[in-house]
Amino acid sequence: MKSLKKQRRIQIIILAFVALAVATALIGYAFRDGINYFRSPTEVLAEPPAANEVFRIGGLVEAGSLVRGQGETVSFAVTDGGGTVPVTYTGILPDLFEEGQGMVGTGRYVAGTFVADEILAKHDETYMPKEVVDALKAQGVYKDPNAEAASN
Repeated sequence: MKSLKKQRRIQIIILAFVALAVATALIGYAFRDGINYFRSPTEVLAEPPAANEVFRIGGLVEAGSLVRGQGETVSFAVTDGGGTVPVTYTGILPDLFEEGQGMVGTGRYVAGTFVADEILAKHDETYMPKEVVDALKAQGVYKDPNAEAASN
């Protein structure tokens, strides 16, 4: 009788481990295309990612770099003050996208150019994504507009 209880417990434990392994494998499979790491332009230049790696890049659109090409193709440069990466994007840019403003793009780094699949721009005068603010602060070029308003 005791041996039967022990055997049943071992079977339940093994079944629980198998279920956990299957669940972990399914979660990993679902996330394989959904996780995009953020990198600043300085990080991209220091350690260029593989051409097939999808990631996010963010910073300020460099003044004077915005060039509208044929059709919906646009090229510009994104900078964090320490490095500048050229970007190309085919599509319609957000209404608030402009030079000197914050942006985040998702895409691949191919032959020295970030080829964006998606471009996001700030949604009001003061908002900037946390990752972009952190990258700009690390380079010493970010000025907090809320701090300036508070001191006046």
